[in-house]
Amino acid sequence: MPSKIKPGVAPLRAGVGTSFLLRRLHSLTGIVPIGLFLLEHFISNAEAFKGPAAYARQVEFLNSLPFVLLLELFGIWLPILYHGLYGVYIWYRGDSNVIDYPWTGNWLYTAQRWTGIVALIYIAQHTYYLRFTGVHLPTHPAAAFAKVQAEFQNPWMIAFYVVGIVAASWHFSYGLWLFAAKWGITTGENARRRFGYVCLALALGLVAIGAVSMYGFLKAPYHRWESNTTNQNIVMR
Repeated sequence: MPSKIKPGVAPLRAGVGTSFLLRRLHSLTGIVPIGLFLLEHFISNAEAFKGPAAYARQVEFLNSLPFVLLLELFGIWLPILYHGLYGVYIWYRGDSNVIDYPWTGNWLYTAQRWTGIVALIYIAQHTYYLRFTGVHLPTHPAAAFAKVQAEFQNPWMIAFYVVGIVAASWHFSYGLWLFAAKWGITTGENARRRFGYVCLALALGLVAIGAVSMYGFLKAPYHRWESNTTNQNIVMR
């Protein structure tokens, strides 16, 4: 006797359901707005290569934007929170089988998951230290250069920054390649292969910009921020 499906139970179809929508939103937020913010952040940090004054002007400019708190909340923190947590969920539910099937696609999938975890940890630490500890940078942008330099006095933090920059650069660049493939922007093997070279160049370019930014902090004389009710200045030593 053939089995009967209860009324109201929808048949399974590809691309239908909450999971599909959540994954599409996860893919989209990785590019807009998170990817755009990442590009802006790398470019802004490169001002450190010009010295403390240029970096302070950039920090001051960003914090002077209209509705900056709303921009940060809805354009940065909430998208990153969703993208990061749902990415962890995808990673947890996934099954890594690179040992049994050591194909390039499997290695790339695994690298994307792990670089995402590393990037999320890096973003959390970076945000906590610069935004929620010590001097308040939106109020005292001139202290921004000295605050980053103080963190770089620890060699382990320099290594942590290097790993974080590489992970974020790779995760975004390969994520851009996946986005183009999933959303039908690159159709066909040739188009995906050519765009892969573009994304690889983007990843290397972001790593280079990150290295230039770090070198800007490391090459300059150490600046120590001093603040009190009557005097606020930077002292070099």
